[in-house]
Amino acid sequence: MKAFVFSSPPSRVIFGAGALDRLGQEIERLGATRALVLSTPEQRSSAEDVAKRLGARSAGVFHQAVMHVPIETAEAARKLAKDLNADCCVAVGGGSTIGLGKAIALTSELPILAIPTTFAGSEMTPIYGITAQGQKQTGRDARVLPKSVIYDPLLVMTLPADIAGPSGMNAIAHCVEALYAEDANPITSLMAIEGIRALAACLPNVVDQPGNLEARSDALYGAWLAGACLGNVGMAIHHKLCHTVGGSYNLPHAQTHTIILPHAVQYNRDAAPEAMACISRALGGADPASGLWDLAKSLGAAVALKSIGMKAESLDEAACLATRNPYYNPRPIEYAAIRQLLQDAWEGRRPQ
Repeated sequence: MKAFVFSSPPSRVIFGAGALDRLGQEIERLGATRALVLSTPEQRSSAEDVAKRLGARSAGVFHQAVMHVPIETAEAARKLAKDLNADCCVAVGGGSTIGLGKAIALTSELPILAIPTTFAGSEMTPIYGITAQGQKQTGRDARVLPKSVIYDPLLVMTLPADIAGPSGMNAIAHCVEALYAEDANPITSLMAIEGIRALAACLPNVVDQPGNLEARSDALYGAWLAGACLGNVGMAIHHKLCHTVGGSYNLPHAQTHTIILPHAVQYNRDAAPEAMACISRALGGADPASGLWDLAKSLGAAVALKSIGMKAESLDEAACLATRNPYYNPRPIEYAAIRQLLQDAWEGRRPQ
């Protein structure tokens, strides 16, 4: 008999093609009258469209969200929210934008309504990350969990294949680590296995058939499950490495997750046999580590850290940072082994 604790944070999800049409109703449910709409510079037009839909309930648009939430950007957005007397944030985009909303909520407790346009999964977690002085610090706080999430597959139809593939692999990483988390439980594991299965099955069609609405909807469903997994249990070596490498060297978030994931799974292979068996089943019987590498490769995603800007001379420092104050992991964290993991990831070797 298994003993476990399962805690499901409160969050409202509206899922389906055309779900964005219910934006006004969801803002009304929050009791908000002055919403600050957030986006990256690239998604400014989407943010302005949302602000237009909100009409008089829109307080303004902040379109300067960037990767890893630099403290300077967070402080600028916090100041604007205060100056505009905003009473909620509407985050339109992926992890960068939703992360910025969380940075605002962390100090103001403004509720967040998230409208994901990637498969990052951040919208379902109480996890935040802010980068200051070249180091990304993460934490958990119930205040940053979005109160409502609108999943509209129509909003991810224009997501380019070179972004969609890594974004989906990022979501798979959340599911994978949920299976061997310190506080793993049967309920979250069910969601994790289904999330891996759904994403692995649909991502090739997402990349090869940009107009396939069903595939994009399935990927958004998988991302929802992945985010829920990440929000319910802890993280391990994969996320520690990605936070370290991505935040310290300003590497693209989803691509970093895509590259590190097979090697992190390989690192934990013998220490988490039950999790590995689950991953294999979800991948249709493939070896967990090489199967994930093959999936990434088939999506046309980068598989080597050197191809996304990581310098070889930074690998020693990265291994030191990653092994300092490590997260829980089923296999003990050893500098030499982590340094080799990073070397393999830097070169893009297929795990054996």
